[in-house]
Amino acid sequence: LFIEKELIQPTFITDLPLAISPLAKPHREFPTQLAERFELFVCGRELANAFSELTDPVDQRMRFEQQMESHRVQRQAALSANSDSGVPDDLDYDIEVDEEFLSALEHGLPPTAGMGLGIDRLLMMLVNAPSIRDVISFPLLR
Repeated sequence: LFIEKELIQPTFITDLPLAISPLAKPHREFPTQLAERFELFVCGRELANAFSELTDPVDQRMRFEQQMESHRVQRQAALSANSDSGVPDDLDYDIEVDEEFLSALEHGLPPTAGMGLGIDRLLMMLVNAPSIRDVISFPLLR
């Protein structure tokens, strides 16, 4: 989101784009554009992320495959543009379809939702740390 820094008061951003929500259910009214997802922002930072889990194995497989292809194209473009310096850190990993997860979905997953409230993000806000690496125990590990 490009408005993050402007969200000083606690603010819920709802109905995020489906394209950036690979594990979220499609929105009930706008299933091709939006996801059933929200994020909580406080003091210009994301504090929580929540969504209804996608439980359709066919839809999930299609999204995984699209994500793999998008990653492959971005990585190839980065390699072509930066042949001397290699792949940038944000593309220096492989993506595979999670067959075990899809198998579990095929066996049936009840309607599920969840919210992730990052203690590290809460601590960042409380101590006014500019980076998450300033508050996590092992900042150099990925």
